[in-house]
Amino acid sequence: MTAHRSPNFEPRLEGQPIDMLVIHYTGMPTAEAALERLCDPAAKVGAHYVIDEDGTVHPMIDEAMRAWHAGVAFWRGETDVNGRSIGIELVNPGHEFVYRPFPEAQMAALIALARDIVARHPIPPTNVLGHSDVAPRRKTDPGELFDWPRLAAAGIGRWPTGAAAGRGNDDVAGLLAAVGYETVDLEKTVEAFQRHFRPARIDGTMDDETLGLLRMLAGDTDGKG
Repeated sequence: MTAHRSPNFEPRLEGQPIDMLVIHYTGMPTAEAALERLCDPAAKVGAHYVIDEDGTVHPMIDEAMRAWHAGVAFWRGETDVNGRSIGIELVNPGHEFVYRPFPEAQMAALIALARDIVARHPIPPTNVLGHSDVAPRRKTDPGELFDWPRLAAAGIGRWPTGAAAGRGNDDVAGLLAAVGYETVDLEKTVEAFQRHFRPARIDGTMDDETLGLLRMLAGDTDGKG
């Protein structure tokens, strides 16, 4: 690990649990540019860890502190996502600068780090999230190329193993809320859901496949699906 210390944090509220893990991409042309920004007090953005494409892990903020990584966000009724979460940034240019797959070394390092984090904190599979999950109107990272099934197979987060059949008079907003999402802009929220759980087609349309996955995850109360 190589330390790059960021000043962009503050104390967590006393007694507040750390029960979310939020994964981002840096969305900048180079790792150097991303590290510089995350260490710039004027930027007012920071993460607990940055993982470079070669697998190098940069600890930036102590886990005990509230890092400024998620911004305005929501999950399962909680609006202080920063206060309850650990944030990991993956070096990747993102959609603005030629988005590309996450390399093997980077994914392996992420899995090792995330396993340690979920072992230290009461983070259920339902709360292993992408930035787009907690901020669907603003963010698209880590994006459709991120390997969520591999994380779930490693015991980090969840991935549906099938889909609930049939289409009834489903309350789409209610189902999305049951999974954890905000429902202010349903199209954007459906896109975020698809980006995580149906990345082959992200169009914001609640088709039968998306609905089946949503119904399955909404009914997965123990978070193991």
